[in-house]
Amino acid sequence: MKPTNRKKVEAARSNIASSANITRRIEELGDWRSETLAHVRQLIHEADPGIVEECKWVKPSNPSGVPIWSHDGIVCTGETYKQVVKLTFARGASIEDPKKLFNSSLEGSTRRAIDLREGEKIDEAAFKQLISAAAAANQAERAQRAGRKK
Repeated sequence: MKPTNRKKVEAARSNIASSANITRRIEELGDWRSETLAHVRQLIHEADPGIVEECKWVKPSNPSGVPIWSHDGIVCTGETYKQVVKLTFARGASIEDPKKLFNSSLEGSTRRAIDLREGEKIDEAAFKQLISAAAAANQAERAQRAGRKK
C-alpha cells in the first residue's frame, strides 16, 4: 500500500472511531441536549458533506472528549453543559452572521459561539450558511498559507 493510501485509510478509521464516540456521547446524554446535538450534527453534515468528525480534549472529567467538526481546520465544536449546548466556531469573528445566530463569546477577536437552551430552535438555513462559510474560511486560509510557502 502506498504511504498516501495508508494515510487515507488511517484517517478514515480515525473518523469512524470519532464518529462512534460522538454518537455514544449523544446517547449518553439522553435528554434534550442529546436531541439538540444530534440535530445540529445532522445539519452540519448537510451543510458540508466533506466535514470530518473528531473528538478532542479527552480528560477524566470528560472521557468522551469534545465533538469537533473540521474541514481544513476546526469549523466548530459541540460542547454540552447543564443549561446549554454550545457550538463554538473557531473563526466565527471573521464570518458574516446576517441572522445573528452568534449569541455567546461575542467579545473575542477570533471565536464566536451559539448557545442553544432547552426548547430553543435554530434557524437551520442560517446555521448551514455559517457552517459553509466557516469551512470556506478555513480553505481560504489554507490556500493562503500554501501560497506563502512557495
